[in-house]
Amino acid sequence: MKFLLTRAQGSTKVLTERLGISRRTIERYRSGTLKTPQKRLQAALVEETQCKGKPQVRDQTRKKASTSSRMMVEVTAYFGFIASGSSDNGRSRTITTPISPTSVQQILDLQEAGATEEDLHPLVVEAITESYFTEWGTRAHGLRADFYARSSCGFPVLTQSNSSLL
Repeated sequence: MKFLLTRAQGSTKVLTERLGISRRTIERYRSGTLKTPQKRLQAALVEETQCKGKPQVRDQTRKKASTSSRMMVEVTAYFGFIASGSSDNGRSRTITTPISPTSVQQILDLQEAGATEEDLHPLVVEAITESYFTEWGTRAHGLRADFYARSSCGFPVLTQSNSSLL
């Protein structure tokens, strides 16, 4: 209650509207007379606190991930290879790799704008390709990874093609 009062700049009127309780009830919680809220009020308090408290932490974490540090991504996918003469059959793999701050920023911006998981797939695949497969451009020049669909076992299917091998 104290946190919400602080966020509402001490206005009990604002909290009465948000929580659906009387000003006197808010004052009782503030003074410590009431300590345990009823279930309906407790649910409203949790919801309001999460709405007001988490964005600051989330914003700080997002800013840190998109500027100085790299975000780790773990993906389990069915990888198949397209190249003439390739004997590499597709297989399920789990890859854990850091992605660049630029990719992190793009992904987080789209996610915040309401992008769906399917909208984010191309960016994540590009980030994984850059980090894991081409090692930031130091090898496998021309390698491209594409997200196609989900396999019968539920894994995403990533297919890589290397134009220099064709």
